Amino acid sequence: MRLVTFQIGDTVAAGFIDGEDAVVCAEGAGADRAVLGVIEGGAEALDRWGNSGTRRVPLSEVCLLAPIPEPRRDVFCVGKNYYAHAAEFHSSGFDSSAKETVPSHPVVFTKATTSVCGPGAVVKGSLDPTNSVDYEGELGVIIGKRCFQVPKAEAYDHVFGYVTINDVTSRELQKDHNQWVIGKGVDTFCPMGPWIATADEVGDVTALELVTRINGEERQRAKVSDLIFDIPTLIETMSRTMTLLPGDIIATGTPVGVGIGFKPPRYLADGDVMEVEITGLGTLRNTIG
Repeated sequence: MRLVTFQIGDTVAAGFIDGEDAVVCAEGAGADRAVLGVIEGGAEALDRWGNSGTRRVPLSEVCLLAPIPEPRRDVFCVGKNYYAHAAEFHSSGFDSSAKETVPSHPVVFTKATTSVCGPGAVVKGSLDPTNSVDYEGELGVIIGKRCFQVPKAEAYDHVFGYVTINDVTSRELQKDHNQWVIGKGVDTFCPMGPWIATADEVGDVTALELVTRINGEERQRAKVSDLIFDIPTLIETMSRTMTLLPGDIIATGTPVGVGIGFKPPRYLADGDVMEVEITGLGTLRNTIG
């Protein structure tokens, strides 16, 4: 199932995609948290959701929002998690996180909930006073079950589904503050969507391919199987000391091809169009403003 949150005129609704239609399962007050409620409710809630929609609206008549417009807490992100990008970032002069090119353990940071925006939304590059906005196409993992000290062998049992994320970053702020929260937590700097695909619909997540295009030019292409630390390792590592909750989002890292990998860096400018496409997860398209 592909779960969506969207607007019909001025009204927020939520439901799932069936063909070329959005099936409405919740509408009005509380609809912006309806997808999160389904995730928290588990398999039974998802079954009820699939049988509850009676109204259908053509996708062409709705405005898709982030599937979870306001996550329950900050988005967990993983840095330097593809080999070529780890080398690219390490040699860029912007990596203040560690001396090792390839990390020996996952590098985890967060993006503020207020950084989340939906497909089609304008990413406010104007909020970056350093004019060093960069893109990072990533696969997002949605946790479906509360988990603490989960071994790798059981990790996928705790995954609800997957979503496309763009970890937009101010490179100069990232470098100046010697950590990544400020440079990556800027309002609107976490586009997400267009939908969450449930794990059963995705199947073998390692076979998914990610492609990022800027103004139609391909910049990134990689398979999820190329991750340094795979999804089970990330879940095992993070849940070893803290509890992951239903609805938590883990952005798994970006592949080689970001703007700072070019000489000179190719930062984003007003009007630039970013597209992140992942197999089966649609295309996340946003414009810099």
